[in-house]
Amino acid sequence: MFIRVLILTLLILVIDFYVFQAFKFAFRNTTEQSQKIINYVYWSFTAFSLLILMATLVYDFQLWPKAFRTYASAFIFVMMISKLFVVIFLLTDDVFRVFKWAFVKFFGTPALVSTPGADVAENSITRSDFLIKTGLVLASIPFFSLLWGMAKGAYDYQVKIVKLKLPNLPKVFEGYRIVQISDIHTGSFVDTEPLKKAVKMINDLNPDILFFTGDLVNNRHEEAIPHFPQLSLLKAKHGVYSILGNHDYGDYVQWNSELEKRKNLNDLIQVHKDLGWDILLDEHRIIEHEGDSITLIGVQNWSTHLRFPKYGSMEKATENIKYSDVNILLSHDPSHWNGEILSKYPRIDLMLAGHTHGMQFGIDLPFLKWSPVQYVYKQWAGLYTQGKQHLYVNRGLGFLGYPGRVGILPEITVLELHSA
Repeated sequence: MFIRVLILTLLILVIDFYVFQAFKFAFRNTTEQSQKIINYVYWSFTAFSLLILMATLVYDFQLWPKAFRTYASAFIFVMMISKLFVVIFLLTDDVFRVFKWAFVKFFGTPALVSTPGADVAENSITRSDFLIKTGLVLASIPFFSLLWGMAKGAYDYQVKIVKLKLPNLPKVFEGYRIVQISDIHTGSFVDTEPLKKAVKMINDLNPDILFFTGDLVNNRHEEAIPHFPQLSLLKAKHGVYSILGNHDYGDYVQWNSELEKRKNLNDLIQVHKDLGWDILLDEHRIIEHEGDSITLIGVQNWSTHLRFPKYGSMEKATENIKYSDVNILLSHDPSHWNGEILSKYPRIDLMLAGHTHGMQFGIDLPFLKWSPVQYVYKQWAGLYTQGKQHLYVNRGLGFLGYPGRVGILPEITVLELHSA
């Protein structure tokens, strides 16, 4: 722990001293009093970051007040990300000046023609106005965007309606409304009001059936308890069904024993049941409606990514199964679709997943969809179709790590089923 804090402290100091040169240059023509204020504000942020880091050596970070812990660490994250933009431009300018110095040193003539009106000292020592000011302006974009994402984006719930055509859909299921939510991550919420708002929005959609596709908590089952009154109000005509996600197994915290970890998982499963949700642990159900049916399959977490254990078993989930004309799979990780479903389970018409959150950052427009997560997951948000099989990846209702969303907003999905 001490080594980690020391490395982070040195990293912050190196970056801050470097970026400070850009601030000094940008405000060099202001009054002495203004420069003092700018210096004070700049280094106050650095001091705050370092105090937080040092405090973690004395007090258990997990015991700090949740709201302060969440937003203090997020503020440090936002500051560092923004400063990295300045660093890129400073490095560009410094590399350019080193190149000019080396050229003059070995060849005795300037590498580039000087800007008219600029003297030699200004060219050889002073950083470029353009590069530094461009870096500062661009750094303000992620800074204010990420702050906005915490203040507004985290709880800006979006209802996305998807009309899905299934050739074999029984007539009685025409217009059937499936509502999907995923990745609530109750451990990330600092109060209960946002989920109260989300639950009302979900219930107002009057779903025929409601599916939750994993990650109710970040690590521990206790995280869900404060939100129990709100989540227990979720309802649908044909019930609420759920599965587990990778965070539900408690793999990302230290436990005193394997028995304690297993108890946490069992307690979380009981939370699902106490909420009135039918949790599917490598199981299937028959959803009957007016004399016809749809088969629902739910598996535990299954991923092609090695850092996520394969807890789920499609073999177990489909044992003695009676497939219907339409068969739906709930599986938390979308990589399961390419990893196993497409090649081995052609009877699966629709798979519903979550997990990616769209990385909580990106562009999500009708004509353009981009997020850094797409370089890790081929299917990461929205509807995907291959042949007669479909995958829908929900963008998640909650958040993890960074307590906000920029561009990729929290989602409540409505899938309306129609015959082709």
